[in-house]
Amino acid sequence: MSSADRVVLVLGGAGTVGSGVVKALLDKGFKVAVISRDSGRLDTLSSFVSPNTKDNLTTIVGNVGSEDGAEQAKQQVLKAVGKITDVVSSMGFSWWQGGPPHTQTLKDLHWVIDCLLYSTFVSWKAFFPLVRDDPNCTYTFITGGAGEKLLMPGTGFLTVGAASTLAFCQVLREEYPNVACKLNQVRIDTGVASSERLAPGFLNHLELGQAVAALVERRSTSHSIFNINCPEDLKTVLFDQHV
Repeated sequence: MSSADRVVLVLGGAGTVGSGVVKALLDKGFKVAVISRDSGRLDTLSSFVSPNTKDNLTTIVGNVGSEDGAEQAKQQVLKAVGKITDVVSSMGFSWWQGGPPHTQTLKDLHWVIDCLLYSTFVSWKAFFPLVRDDPNCTYTFITGGAGEKLLMPGTGFLTVGAASTLAFCQVLREEYPNVACKLNQVRIDTGVASSERLAPGFLNHLELGQAVAALVERRSTSHSIFNINCPEDLKTVLFDQHV
């Protein structure tokens, strides 16, 4: 399949990380579908991508955070684009600093786990069957390094939620060792920002998007974790044809 024949569903595609991935995939000639509960964010995404690629972007207002919502969104996407050949999952939020655990409620913890783990699980359950049996297809998770350490005081629930997502990805690699589609994880252990908000050491979301798009395009590895700790690490994914 050429890029023009492939349709990539980017879960979380209206966020900072996801928008960089969406733009890079469109620039490579892929068709891209994005689901979001917020129609305004979808409008912003449509105005952000390259004008000459906008016709290859399909946006769907929907909620992939519940089983019923994810199933409904799946039917909407398939009706709009016909098929899904690749999935990039960049679910959840990039930051949480609500305070130390003893100041939080069970509702707060539920919210964090819902955003970072439950949505990842529910969307995977809905969309993985569309690609799992085809060696020409891919499913790529984008996760963060917060699950392995406390980033700073007050971010404990972010660590708990991120760790649960890392564990879920590990479970999938080991539960599905022989799955046909390319199942990979891009683990980002640094900040990601748009061009106008870049800080020293942060990844530019456009450059990160190019790296993820290159990985999806090649389909040369599976059950691998790509650790991105600094901007230089993106070059490994972008330029190493054996990755």
